[in-house]
Amino acid sequence: MPRLSHKIALVTGAARGIGSAIAELFAREGAIVLVTDIRDEDGRAIAENCARQMPNSRYFHLDVKNEDEWIRCTEEIERDFGHIDILVNNAGITGFENGVLPHNPEHTSLADWRSVHAVNLDGVFLGCKYALRLMKTHGGSIINISSRSGIIGIPHAAAYASSKAAVRNHTKSVALYAAEMQYGIRCNSLHPAAILTPMWDAVLGEGEERVRNLQQHSEAIPLKTFGSPDDVAYAALYLASDESKYITGIELTIDGGILAGAAAAPRR
Repeated sequence: MPRLSHKIALVTGAARGIGSAIAELFAREGAIVLVTDIRDEDGRAIAENCARQMPNSRYFHLDVKNEDEWIRCTEEIERDFGHIDILVNNAGITGFENGVLPHNPEHTSLADWRSVHAVNLDGVFLGCKYALRLMKTHGGSIINISSRSGIIGIPHAAAYASSKAAVRNHTKSVALYAAEMQYGIRCNSLHPAAILTPMWDAVLGEGEERVRNLQQHSEAIPLKTFGSPDDVAYAALYLASDESKYITGIELTIDGGILAGAAAAPRR
């Protein structure tokens, strides 16, 4: 039997990368998937792919930092579906989408700092807030996509690291609150690193430069290779399924072994 049979899942930032991999895997595993993003054309294409597996899957335009859009989306879901069983708060930005700008603690502008937190942190806060409303009568699973950067410092991506650290902590607050209220809702965070998605394009470059950078970055990974969006999607599948019914408030890393040690560790 499919692992998400009879479940309804909402995935934010699902038009590409990790989000699209999660949405399509969930549909293959029996979930009706509500695909959300601000990239409408790409998002509709992913929703169509999901609907081929699970009819009634559909696309919603959703800018996660905008509470009015969360309210509208929630009202439409309540009207058409009644509830959701799974939320994946995946939508996020690095701050480098429009070029390489200063993102260190000394030179980051306040506007750039706030724009990263608005998507990565405010978006997760709002997602959790409205998921509680959509789940609390029957339970569910909230999965917040944090990052390795939420566990360690990143000197030249300070806003990103700060926002993902806050996601890591807020996940635990939501988990404990939902448990205290006896809602039957679990909340966990995933911490990917070195997953090859479009987010890496600004860092890796193009052509021969990209090949060199990929090789250089891979050498720093214990497993010597980048991960794929599917590696994260299968971790999300476990946390979304009833197989993880006794798991809440955890952080699961998907990083090829990066956080298991340090580059400065003694060698043989």
